[in-house]
Amino acid sequence: MNLNRLTHSVAVIGFALMTAAPVAAQNLFAPVAKVNESVVTEFEVQQRQRFLQVLNAPGATREGAIEALIDERLRNEAVADSGISLTPQGISDSLEEFAARANLSAEEFTKVLGQAGVSPETFRDFVINNVGWRELVRARYAPRVQITEAEINRALGTSRNGGVRVLVSEIIIPAPPQNAAQVNALAEEISQTRSVSEFSSYASRYSATASRGRGGRLDWQDVSALPPSLQPLILALAPGEVTAPLPIPNAVALFQLRDIQETGGSAPSYSSIEYAAYYMAGGRSAETLAKAAKVQASVNTCNDLYGIAQGQPAEVLDRVTKAPGEIPQDIAIELSKLDAGEVSTALTRSDGQTLVFLMMCGRTAADNQEASREDVINALRQERLVGYADQLQEQLKADARIVRK
Repeated sequence: MNLNRLTHSVAVIGFALMTAAPVAAQNLFAPVAKVNESVVTEFEVQQRQRFLQVLNAPGATREGAIEALIDERLRNEAVADSGISLTPQGISDSLEEFAARANLSAEEFTKVLGQAGVSPETFRDFVINNVGWRELVRARYAPRVQITEAEINRALGTSRNGGVRVLVSEIIIPAPPQNAAQVNALAEEISQTRSVSEFSSYASRYSATASRGRGGRLDWQDVSALPPSLQPLILALAPGEVTAPLPIPNAVALFQLRDIQETGGSAPSYSSIEYAAYYMAGGRSAETLAKAAKVQASVNTCNDLYGIAQGQPAEVLDRVTKAPGEIPQDIAIELSKLDAGEVSTALTRSDGQTLVFLMMCGRTAADNQEASREDVINALRQERLVGYADQLQEQLKADARIVRK
């Protein structure tokens, strides 16, 4: 709502009033609907429709006005039954707050409405009803609304955009220095394949990632979730083609494109990614991998790793928040496959002697980079309360006696 739009709406409504004089002369207090023991009059319907038109609000039709007034009658009854009442000061503050959306005082706003034929009572009743209903919903449902850390992380990581998504298969072959030449030769051989089944066979035999049991096949991914350095390499492939071997610390990575789809809109992007790396001596030995599996079974979030690392040197645990382009490529590749709380044990450090227990903490979408966790909590709480309010409104309507004239 702004002043220019409001002024234009007033002019339009004023003209409509002049041309609709015969209609206005009808019985303004004739009942249009009865809601339990309360009556909705023709005057209220006309007033509400004009008010909504001035606000340029949705539902600014006669039918929309009738439905809104029926809903308000039900809300007013529920508020009265609850014992909630608004103080004169609270009402005055609410009127001022509403008018301020058009950069006007309540007095100025009321005057503008009057020029469009909207009475002060219509404005006042509209605001009082909404404030009372809001207070009722908060009193009844706020204690039920509990926002979890996982919900906050998901909200921060959600972008409003679509883009391109891909079906990719992966192979990451450990390459400690003593085996580097042999692994590089094998990787060159794999990179020449154009067969999805053949690539999957290689993945089942040689890959160190969790996807080896699926022949290296990954689910659909947004291209933007992949490491920035990998995105153009994947997009340059035709289905069936494989990237050239990509050297990463103590390993070699290959990727095969299986399919690609456009999902509409621009590609989502992330302003930052938070992850934790817990370093475990022993590399990919059976003993260390077994220990890693026990750790994975005992943690749900990155915070849990502090307890695992307690009493050990500080350098065994890193918790990092970086822009996607700043993350080492091998870590970025693994993170692209993880949701918050998920783990990868595919990577090593120190020439293969240290296993990296890598955990995704969360992503922040570029759309949400200015949002604080408190902002997200408030938004999620409000969304939840709106859901409860809609349920209550439907229940009130189902239980009511509503007669349309």
